[in-house]
Amino acid sequence: DGLWSILMETILDLPIENKIFYAVLVFSWTVYLWEAYLAYRQRRTYRSTMHVPQELGKIMDTDTFEKSRLYQLDKSNFSFWSGLYSETEGTLILLLGGIPFLWKVAGTVTARFGLGPDYEIFQSLSFLMLATLFSAFTGLPWSIYNTFVIEEKHGFNQQTLGFFLKDAVKKFIVTQCILLPVTSLLLYIIKIGGDFFFIYAWLFTLGVSLVLVTIYADYIAPLFDKFTPLPEGELKEEIESMSKSINFPLTKVYVVEGSKRSSHSNAYFYGFFKNKRIVLFDTLMEDYSPLNKDGEPENVPAEETDTPTEAKAKPKNKKQGCNNPEVLAVLGHELGHWKLGHTVKNIVISQMNSFLCFFLFAVLIGQKELFIAFGFYDSQPTLIGLMIIFQFIFSPYNEVLSFCLTVLSRRFEFQADAFARGMGRASELYSALIKLNKDNLGFPVADWLFSMWHYSHPPLLERLRALGGTKQD
Repeated sequence: DGLWSILMETILDLPIENKIFYAVLVFSWTVYLWEAYLAYRQRRTYRSTMHVPQELGKIMDTDTFEKSRLYQLDKSNFSFWSGLYSETEGTLILLLGGIPFLWKVAGTVTARFGLGPDYEIFQSLSFLMLATLFSAFTGLPWSIYNTFVIEEKHGFNQQTLGFFLKDAVKKFIVTQCILLPVTSLLLYIIKIGGDFFFIYAWLFTLGVSLVLVTIYADYIAPLFDKFTPLPEGELKEEIESMSKSINFPLTKVYVVEGSKRSSHSNAYFYGFFKNKRIVLFDTLMEDYSPLNKDGEPENVPAEETDTPTEAKAKPKNKKQGCNNPEVLAVLGHELGHWKLGHTVKNIVISQMNSFLCFFLFAVLIGQKELFIAFGFYDSQPTLIGLMIIFQFIFSPYNEVLSFCLTVLSRRFEFQADAFARGMGRASELYSALIKLNKDNLGFPVADWLFSMWHYSHPPLLERLRALGGTKQD
């Protein structure tokens, strides 16, 4: 009790800026330890669940179950070490004054171009570029290990190292081309906006997000992946017919060559108002997936082929992707999100949150103690203020919001499944979910606390039960 009271007195006697700094550090490590505890619980589930549970017997074969168990265990172990590194790195950056140090380096860089401290926006852009460059280099080894060790080991990676590095450079350049102009305009708006700058800043970020959503699939995504229109045929006609039946304003259907980087599958739609497009990954459709075309011939012994071990499943499980009725059921689920207003609701929630954050930023930006807490004694740069308030001060609020959005997302997923069922596609969606779970090596058993905190989609068994348990028979 004596030690505790002395500790509390010492904390209470600290200057406000020190209290802020240590509160940020303590909260960051609290969140990390909570996440680590949840991950430990899930790893324990992976290790202890060695056999297919009885209720999954007709859904998942023993071989796929074991592969998914080992894959998720490897991913969880990797996540533990990468998370520990990330938390340690972030803590050292704060303790050693990494942020003010990088700000001074950015000032030195801009000074070489004859720009003094008055040119804060240019110094901010220099800081941002150096920070993202540092982040890219420190994150690269982890990304390489994840892609070329874990994903490769379990048969998902389709990239060469050259393709991966070229892709990383391209992503960095494209990110800078968007990030730097947007940030400079945002900082300028905050500088000249007067008392109501937070309204203008919010409207600006709203406009930017709408533009990016509009142009992403047409101009940004094609820089990384090949998009081709879905050829005329039965599948395209069925997609158009289904869209028409619910008044979805479909204009184009694309197939994206996702298989050149990974064998994971996906589908999504984008666009505003009367200009909606649907994008299907080639790995989603069994008629398009290159893995089916490159598969081992039926009667050739496994050891006589060059196919990776992971691709050598039994003939009945060898095919990747869904058949056309199952693809339509998956799209029925996605269109359900649109018809039920989930997309609009998510945008509204996001923008309400954004407005609230900018408003609170306007309230807090004048507090010099926030800057002093992180080593800025003589200046209060706007970009640093944004970073401190949005990243550190708002972190407790962000954690609560993230959990609430995860719960809401699971609710939306059930509703979208029910919508597809209402379209008469329950059995097709049922089989599609099982196939996609197998193709992506999803593990169907989850610790309740881990799944409650992390899963934006309900666990497979819960979705199958909601679609109708009779399908299992």
